[in-house]
This record gives sequence, structure tokens and C-alpha cells, in this order.
Amino acid sequence: MGFLKQLDVDNFKSWRGKQVIGPFKRFNCIIGTNGSGKSNVMDALSFVMGERAATLRVKHTRDLIHGAHIGRPVSTTASVTMRYCDDNGEELNFCRSISGDSSEYRINGRQITLAKYTEELEKIGIVTKARNCLVFQGAVESIAMKNPKERTKMFERISQSLELSDDYDRKKEALQKAKEDTQFHFNKKRTATAEKKQVSSEKVEAQKYQELVDDLNQGRLQLNLFQLYHNQQGLSALSKTLRKRQEAVAGQKTGLDGWEQSVKAQKKEHGRFTRELQQIEKEIRWVAEQTLSLRRSQYIKAKVNTAHHLKKVDDTRGALEKGQRMGAKKEEELAEFHQELQELERAWRDYERHAQEELTDRGADIQLEEEQLERYKELKELARKQGALLSQQAEKMHWEVKADHQKIEFDQRRKKEVEVGTGVNSLEESRQQEEVLSAELQRGRVRGEEVNQELGEVLGELQNARLDSQESKRQQQRNEVLENLRRLYPDTLFGRLVDLCSPIHKKYQLAVTKVFGRYMNAIVVSSEKVARDCIRFVKEERAEPETFLPIDYLDVSPLNERLRGVRGAKMMVDVVQCSPTAPQLKKVIQFVCGNALVCETLKEARAIAFDGPERLKTVALDGTMFSKSGVISGGSSHLRSKARRWDEKDMTKLKELKEQLTAELRGLVKLKRKEPELKQIQSQAQGVQTRLKYSRTELDTLHKKSIPNCHEMSRLEAELANVESQLEMQKENMEVKELEMKKLQDRINQMEDVVFSDFCAEIGVANIREYEQEHLKQQQDVDRKRLEFESQRTCLKAQLEYEQGQLEQQRKKMKKLEETIAKEQSRVEEQKQAKHTSSHPFSPFLNFPHVISFHPPFLSLHTSLPSLFPSASQLVKLQREVISAETALEQLRIWKHNLLLGCKIQGLPITLLSGSLDEISELDSESLTESTCTTMDIYEREALMVIDYSGLGAELKVDLINQSSIYMSSLEGVLQRSTAPNLKALEKMREVKDKFQGVVDAFDASTKAARRSNQEFEQVKAKRFRLFSQCFEHVSVVIDQIYKQLCRNTSAQAILSAENPDEPYLDGINYNCIAPGKRFMAMDNLSGGEKAIAALALVFAIHSFRPAPFFVLDEVDAALDNTNIGKVTSFIREQSRESLQIIVISLKEEFYSRADALLGVYPEFNECMFSRMLTLDLSPYPLNEENGTEREKEM
Repeated sequence: MGFLKQLDVDNFKSWRGKQVIGPFKRFNCIIGTNGSGKSNVMDALSFVMGERAATLRVKHTRDLIHGAHIGRPVSTTASVTMRYCDDNGEELNFCRSISGDSSEYRINGRQITLAKYTEELEKIGIVTKARNCLVFQGAVESIAMKNPKERTKMFERISQSLELSDDYDRKKEALQKAKEDTQFHFNKKRTATAEKKQVSSEKVEAQKYQELVDDLNQGRLQLNLFQLYHNQQGLSALSKTLRKRQEAVAGQKTGLDGWEQSVKAQKKEHGRFTRELQQIEKEIRWVAEQTLSLRRSQYIKAKVNTAHHLKKVDDTRGALEKGQRMGAKKEEELAEFHQELQELERAWRDYERHAQEELTDRGADIQLEEEQLERYKELKELARKQGALLSQQAEKMHWEVKADHQKIEFDQRRKKEVEVGTGVNSLEESRQQEEVLSAELQRGRVRGEEVNQELGEVLGELQNARLDSQESKRQQQRNEVLENLRRLYPDTLFGRLVDLCSPIHKKYQLAVTKVFGRYMNAIVVSSEKVARDCIRFVKEERAEPETFLPIDYLDVSPLNERLRGVRGAKMMVDVVQCSPTAPQLKKVIQFVCGNALVCETLKEARAIAFDGPERLKTVALDGTMFSKSGVISGGSSHLRSKARRWDEKDMTKLKELKEQLTAELRGLVKLKRKEPELKQIQSQAQGVQTRLKYSRTELDTLHKKSIPNCHEMSRLEAELANVESQLEMQKENMEVKELEMKKLQDRINQMEDVVFSDFCAEIGVANIREYEQEHLKQQQDVDRKRLEFESQRTCLKAQLEYEQGQLEQQRKKMKKLEETIAKEQSRVEEQKQAKHTSSHPFSPFLNFPHVISFHPPFLSLHTSLPSLFPSASQLVKLQREVISAETALEQLRIWKHNLLLGCKIQGLPITLLSGSLDEISELDSESLTESTCTTMDIYEREALMVIDYSGLGAELKVDLINQSSIYMSSLEGVLQRSTAPNLKALEKMREVKDKFQGVVDAFDASTKAARRSNQEFEQVKAKRFRLFSQCFEHVSVVIDQIYKQLCRNTSAQAILSAENPDEPYLDGINYNCIAPGKRFMAMDNLSGGEKAIAALALVFAIHSFRPAPFFVLDEVDAALDNTNIGKVTSFIREQSRESLQIIVISLKEEFYSRADALLGVYPEFNECMFSRMLTLDLSPYPLNEENGTEREKEM
């Protein structure tokens, strides 16, 4: 293996002029102070190997010249020459020089291109792109922390499979496109095949259809000829009948004309007398109407006014009756509220007296101060911690006892099965279960009715108060955050301030809300630490900001007791009551309220705030607050909506009660599901009873037959004895465990007695359990009952005041309604009087007799008309017959016209002896009504047409039953049931064949292209996989050995695994190490030194795959301690003795003291700093832990 002999640098970076770096031994260390130019040696090697300027810590290539970084380059050129000795001892000089931004490459003085230069470097084992011989400063940590994808990229560069990446992607894309084209053409081929098959079937169907159409046209021709023939016969007969009837009408009409002339003269005289009579009647009606119109307007006005006032009186009287009913109902409700309030106060007095008697019977009342409660909590926590082990043991013993109980029950069931008479016992058990379930179901039904009734009352209250509204999404999220905090800090987080206190009366709600301000929804906690933890939790959950009030951190000002004597005002702290479960909240209330005063009216609040000797903070009941600074802030709708939170507390209680009752009702509904179980038990009992009956019968039979069954009896007796002995042993074992559990509980009690001994003596109880079970529970019950009583009484009083106000308003409204009724009744009387004076009878002018005297012209008219009627009726009858004949003749002509027109439209080949079908034109409704002459012309032309009926069979001319119509109907039915085929199928068949051939050719071409692309892709894939796998498999095997050598421990493991074994270069490579004496951890969790060792193992393993003649490491020992440095240097020395030249830049004596040669870099200063070097051969000097001859042997 060749080696690096020395470097010749000329004005490169910090190396001014021509300088020699070297000579290099097998294991070399470069040392020097910070900034002296050590890393520039690394840059010089990178430069001569062809690295770009960007990797050499400069922006431009010209900046590599000495002095260029300060704007004063010492020369226009710079160069670095690497002198390398190969295995045969021949020296190769690799030189790179720069002039401006251009570079020149030379080998042994001969200038060559960069590609040739890089190729020659690769021949001696130096791969510039992979950097297989250089590890820069800080690269060790980056190598260890590479993600799997970056690690795969590094392996590709080392294995040179990265050069095939673009070709691989291009071939893969071409293969994918070829497959898509093949699939596309295959789909087209399949579609073309189906289309060809479809067209073939359409061709056959079209031929069959055409045959049916031809038969149908021939049948239509015969049918039309038949209809035209019989139409012609009908027209001839009807024309003769019409001429006869027209002649009879003409004769009858001549005799009737004379009678009509005399009747017309008599009608004229009759009309003149009728007009005179109508004129007389008109004059009589005009006189009557003039007389009546004088009084009609006054009468109508009086009538309308009277009806209006009567309706108003009725409406007012109905409203009065409704108001009276509502007033009576309000009075009843008011009496009920008074009675409820009295009963509530009486119940509270009874409860207080009963609670006082109980406390007196049990002993002196114990009241704990706040300090004592805090001390009790601390001692309780201490006792819990000290007894934690005993509590766990007791819990474990409890579960063991429970398991023993279950085992005993199982053995008892086995015993019952073995014993004789099992059927009787099962029957008794079934009966007992039946009784228990029946009783449970009965109780469930009764309780279900009670729960339904209570739930109905709660829902009614919620509906009346409109409390069953949904919370907003934002409020729900805040409540969820609060519940999470409660679970995390159950003893130190008390809740929101608005939930922990309330005003003593509803009228103070707006004032308390105004003073509380932003603290109204604040969360109260016990200490500042808890508050900070809660704030951190809220930030992590990304919830809305919350305000926290730590009790021990609040700076509370003392109350000004003098303000309690101010007239017309109360201190805010006196109108706010705290929850009895949290007495320590008084400090929080004092902090929030301060010395604020609450006044009844706005005027009093202003006077107390500003008119006294000193300004005070006051607030009125409507929410207007007067600050000491003079700022006045009034109430608003937002303040009122915020104040509703106090009512929402009662809402919340009702909702909780509703949820409890609903849950209980669901449980009772589930209880009903036990009815099938009861029926099953009843059926089981009947079955057991039946089996018992049969068993007794068999037992009697066996006794009679006296059949010996000794073996079976012996086995059952032995099993019974075994079960009984097991039961006895288990019972004894259980008694022992119960005794041990009792002893453990006694020890826990003794420990609690020791912890609480002083506290119990202070409060005067025998032990702390007595206090917890009796006094504390009793005190909490009293406080809870008192709070419930106060809230209920406040609610009743507020409702009572509201109902009284409503009752007063109702009474005033009823009084106004009575006054309105009296006024309207007086107006009704006045309108009735006016109506009476305006009315009088109208009948003499409206009903008058008509006297008509009969004149001789009337009599002659009546005698002439009866003789005229028979002749006229006879004429009408004849005219009707003529019209009927003309109509029938017209219909036959229209039918003939339609038949001829149909033949013309359908193209039926009818033979005409005279005339042509082209002369037939279409008739419509307009031509029939507007131009009769035109229609008659058409009919005359059609009458002149002579049709050849020779094609019509003789039987059709005689037989009126058209046999062909039946045949035509069957043909038309067949055509209608069959789908109309594609009649162009024959033409389309040729097009489809040509198209199918083109699609088949395109499919074959795309298949060949896809096969060719697949072959090319597989070749590139195989080559890339082979190159990558050679590198990866070699490194995977070697890295574990190198890691063990570096750690000096065989238990150490280094593992490389590919995420995609089939194509590892497409996905990541995982690298994991198990340090000696440690469990498996991810690379991120290893220490800095462990990461450095793991990275060095990977570096040396990769280097072993593509070894370079020398290896340069820049400060790889930065994260290593002395022990690991010793292990790494020992490994490096071993490698350098075998086949590797190593150059290390290090600042640690433990590292460079074991090298074969030291290259010391030191700075000198003139116009700018420049580097110098001293070389020291350490071969003559032995190592401390080695003998004195080892260095000479190595060299």
C-alpha cells in the first residue's frame, strides 16, 4: 500500500511562500494552537484532490491565495503539490495551482484535465466525490446523526451506485410509460373487439328487421287498398241517400214560409205593447227609490256604530273575566309561596334543633380553625406516605381473600353436584332466585314511577326558567380544561371564583359582578407553585388564557372597619358568601373586593364616593361603579349577561339532578331486562322439578331391583370427601389471611394514631378516625344543608316579590277594563236610540200589483203558434237527417284523403288509373274552417282519381272483415317489442375491421417497447443493486468487528439494516449501536462520546470497503474522554501498523502522545498572520505502557 510522503504548499491560505508539510510517518498527529492553521493542512489536501472552493471555507477560488482574505494577496497564484509513493517506491506528484478563479492540474509536471486528474486519483484509491480519505472537523457528529436517507446517499457515493441514479430514474420512468401505453392499447384492443362483435350482431339484427319491415309495408298496402275500396263503395251509397233527403226538405220548406210571414206581423204588435208596460214599471220604481234613499244612510251609520260598540263591550268583558281568573290564580300561587316559605323555615329550625341535639349527645362540638385544617391535611398526607407499603400489602391481601371466597364457592357448587339430592337443592335455589328477582322487579317498577315524577318536575322547572340551553363551544372547552386540572390537582385546586361564592341576595348580582371584574372567572388554587404548573398545562394544551389566584401568594390589604358604619352602604365583602366547603376563600374575596362599598341607588353611591372627606370606591345596584380616581363606569348588556352566571349555578344544580335522575331511569330500564331472566329461572325450576320427579322414580326402581353399584358409590363418596377436605383447608387458609389483613389494618391504625396523637389530643378526640367518621361528616352535612336552605329561601323570596308585583299590575289592569265597559255601554244606548228614529217601513214602494189587460193581438198570436209548430218540427227533423248525411259524407271524404295522404307519406306503391298522389296536399283545421272552397277543390280532385284495385284479392272485395288487419297488428307488435337495430351496421362493419387491425398493430408495438424498456431497466437496476450491495454487505459485516475493537469489549454491537432489502438504495439505512453494559437505545439518546465512537466505527468500516492510501481526521477526539481516546488511538496504531497511513489533527495530549510523528503548526505575524511548521519524529521515544523497542519494530 502506498503512502503520502509530504505536501509542498505555495502561498496557500495561511501558508506564505513555499513550505513543506511533512514528511509523514504511518501515524501522524498535527498539533497547534487555535487559529494557527491546522485545518488549512486539511484544506490543502482537499484542494489538491480537486475539491471545489465552496467546501474549502471560502467564497471564491482566488480567496485561497495567501493574504486575499484581507484584500492584499501576496501573489496572483497559489499551488499545492502532493508527493505520493506507490507500492514500488515510485513517486507521483499531484499538483493543483490556481490563477485568479481558474485551476490547472498536473501529474509529474504534465498538465492534464480535471477528469483525467480525478481518474488517476481513483487509481491510487482516492475517490474525491466520496471523500473516502478525509473526515473534516465536526463531521463525526454529523455522520452519527445522519438520518437514514442521508446515510443511504453516503453509501451510494462510496459504492459509486449514485452515478446510476439518473439512468435508473430515467429507465424506470420509461418503463412506467411503456406499461401505461401497453395497458392503454390493450384497453383499446378489448374495446375494439367488443365493438366488432357488437357490429356483427347488429348486422344480423338489421337484416331480420328489414325483412319484417318489407312484410309490414306489403301488408299496409293491402290494408290501404281494402279501406279505399270500401270507402269508395260507401261514398256512392251515401251520396244517393243525401240527394233524396235534400229534395224532401225543399218541398217542406215551401209550405212553411207562408205561416212564418203572418207570425212575424203578430210578434211585432206584441213587442210594442211589452215596451209600453216596461216604461210604466220603471217610473214606479224610480219614485220608490227616491223616497227610500233619504233615510237609508242615517240608518246604516247607526247600525254599524251600535255593532262596533257591542263588540268592544263583549271583548272588554271577556278580557275582564280572563284577568279576574288570572288574579285569582296569582293569589293562590302567592298563598302557596307564603306557605312554602313558612314550611322551609320551620323545616330548617327543626333540622338545626335535631343537629344540635345529636352533637350534644355525641359530645362537645368541635370547630377547627384554618390552621388546624391545614395541619390535618398535612398529617393525612404524611400518614398516607408512611403507610403506603402497608396499604399495598392490605390491598393485596384483600384480593387474595376475595379469590379464596370465589374458590370456596366453586368447591361448594361441586359438593352440591356430588351430593345426593342435588335436584332438591337446585329447585330451592331456583325458587329463591325467582323470589329475589320478582321483588327486585317490583321495587324497580315503583322506583321508576317515582323517578319519572321527579324528572317531570325538574324538567318543568328547567323549562320555566329557560335553563335547558346549550353551552357554547368555547365555554365547553374551558370547562374541559378546568376538569382536567381538577383531576391533576384534586386537593389544591378549588375551582372558579364564581362557583365558590355567591351574593347573599339576587339584587346584589350586578354590583358583585362589576366589582369582581376580570377575577369573576378566575381559578382559585392553594399555592403559587400549583398556579405555575396549571399555567404550563394550559399552554401545552393550547387552550385560552386563564387567570389564577394562589391563596398563599395574594397580597391582601386589611379591611377598613370604619367603613362598616357608613349609612346607606354595605361593604362588598359582607354581601358575598363563600362556600362552606372552602372557608379559606375569605382571603380571596377580601383581595378581589377590597374596601368597596355597595349602595342601593345611584345618587347614594355618587354622594358617598365623592362628597365625603376622602374618596371611596362605591358601586350601585345597577352596576354603576365610582372609582377613587373619578372614573365612572356604568352597567351594560354585557354586564347583565355576565351576571347571569349566578343564576346559572342553580341551573347547573338542576341539570345535575336531571342527569342523575336520567341515569337512574336508564338503570331501571336495564332492570326490566331481567324479566326474561326471571322467566328463564321459572322454566329452569319447572325442569328441575320434572327431573327430580323422574330421578325419584328411577331411585325407587333401583331399590326394588337391588342392583349393586358399589364402585360408582365409592367413587362419589371419595370425591365428596376430597371436596370437603379442600373446603376445610381453604376456609382455614382464608381465616389466616383475614387475621393477617386485620393485623395489617391495626398496624395502619397504630401508625395513624402515632402521626395524629398530638392533633387528636389538641382537638379532644380518642383517635383521628372518630373525628373523620363523626364530627367532620356531621359538620359538612350541616354546612351543606345551610347553603341549600339559604339558596332555596332566597329563590322563594325573589319569586314571591315578583308574583306580588305581577298581582298589583293585574289589579290595575282589571280596574281600567271595568271603566272601559261602563263607557262603551253608555255609547251603545245612544246609538240604539239614533237607529230607532231613522227606521220606517219600505214595503208600499217595493211591492205593487201589475195589472195587465189582454189585447186582441195577444190572443191572435197565441192561436197561430200551435198550428205552426208541427210543420216546423217536421222541417227540423228533415234538416237534421240531411246534416247527418252530409257529416257522414264529409267523414268518408276525410278518411279517403287521410288514406291517400298516408300512402303518399309512407311511399306505398298504389296504382292510379287517373290522377297522381302528388296532387294530394295536407289538410289542417284552419283550412277546414277558413277556406271551404279550397277543401272542396281537394275533394273534387281526389274524386277524379281512379284507383286500380286489381291487386286486391276478390275475397277482400266481398268480405267486410279485414283479415289483413290481424296480420298487420301481429307484425307491428313484433316490431314494437324488438329494439330498432342500427341499419347502418353493414357500412360500419368495414370501418370497424380497419380500426381493429390498427389497434392490434399498435398493441403489438407497445408490447415490444415495454419488453425492451423492462430489459434495460432490469440491467440498470441489477448493476446499481450489485454495486450498492457489495458496499453495504461489506460494511455491515466489518462494522461490528471494528466497533468491538474500538470499544475493547465483545458485548458491544453495531448493526446496519436496510429499510428496503429488495432495493436498499431507494429507502433509508438504519444504524444502531449497543454500548458495552447498556441496553439498546436510539442513536439520538447516546452520549456524545458514544456517538463519536459509533461514527468512527462507521467511517473506518466504509474506508475498509474502498481503502485510500492515507486517512486524514480533523479533531475527531473532541467528544471523547481519556479512556475512549486510549481505545481509539490503540485501534489507529493497529491499523497503521497493518496497511493504513493515518494523519490526525488533535489538541489532546492523550492522543498525539501515541503518534509516530508530530507536526506542530504555529503562527507568526507580520502584516498578517501566516503559519509555520515543526516536525518531530517520535519513533525513538518509547510509549509509557510499552517497552522501549516497540517504536523501532513498528517502523
